[in-house]
Amino acid sequence: MGLGLGHSHAAPTTQTAAGRHKGRLVMALALTASFMLAEVIGGLWTGSLALLADAAHMLTDAGGLALALIAINFAERPATPQKTYGYARMEVLSALTNAVVLLLLAIYILFEAYERFASPSGILGTPMLVVAVIGLVVNLISMRLLAAGSTESLNMKGAYLEVMGDMLGSLGVIVAALVVMLTGWTQADAIIGAGIGLFIVPRTWNLLKQAVHILMEGTPPEVDLSLLESRLLALDGVEAAHSLHVWTITSGLDAMSCHLIAEDETRFREILQAAHDMMRDEFGIKKTTIQIEHRGLHAAPVGPETSGERG
Repeated sequence: MGLGLGHSHAAPTTQTAAGRHKGRLVMALALTASFMLAEVIGGLWTGSLALLADAAHMLTDAGGLALALIAINFAERPATPQKTYGYARMEVLSALTNAVVLLLLAIYILFEAYERFASPSGILGTPMLVVAVIGLVVNLISMRLLAAGSTESLNMKGAYLEVMGDMLGSLGVIVAALVVMLTGWTQADAIIGAGIGLFIVPRTWNLLKQAVHILMEGTPPEVDLSLLESRLLALDGVEAAHSLHVWTITSGLDAMSCHLIAEDETRFREILQAAHDMMRDEFGIKKTTIQIEHRGLHAAPVGPETSGERG
């Protein structure tokens, strides 16, 4: 016998955490792209590796922001019979791509810094300083635009980290420009360039691990699975639980499925409703699939006794 509680067969459009901040992402992309060309020209003109490294990072940043917007648009498409969760995972794939590209960029910057340190070249300190200061202002504005969304979406977090890396890179370029102008020591530029590359690595590595964890359908870090299981077992009428899984579909959208074993068939609906409510109220999980099995039939190879899904 089957029992569904409030299950809808419609396929609504997915409103992701990143989608709620799409307008700010567009503004940040416009700022980044508009300044990127000036920074590239400035880096070539002044001969500064630190400025070119920051320009390259800003180029990757612009690409990452554009990729994030594309991912959001895909994520907002409705689910289909072939893709029952829709395209929400595109945000995670976007974050994964950004992380890989940033790691490759960091390797290139470190290699170029080594070459420049071994063979110093002339650098124009004053124009280098002017370009870096303008870049700092642009990055601070973009960070302000993306800050709120970075706490809700892995995709937005990736974009925010890229802009933050640019901001610190601009600070580094300012320091390098001042050293070159005041002392004439051009190798400071190569050292700052290497510092920008090293800064990228740990934060990008963390983003990469988070994206892979989601794609591997690992338990969300904010969910205590042992506590969740104990709370289910504490429900009146529940005798055991098995096949418990909690995973993340995309940032801000977790899912859970499990089987609960009970004795009193007359209370199956009540237990099912209580379990759904607990997942939503205590753990913030709104997409749940819970199956109730009769204790006496649990060991027998028969179909499900009672099930209900919420999404």
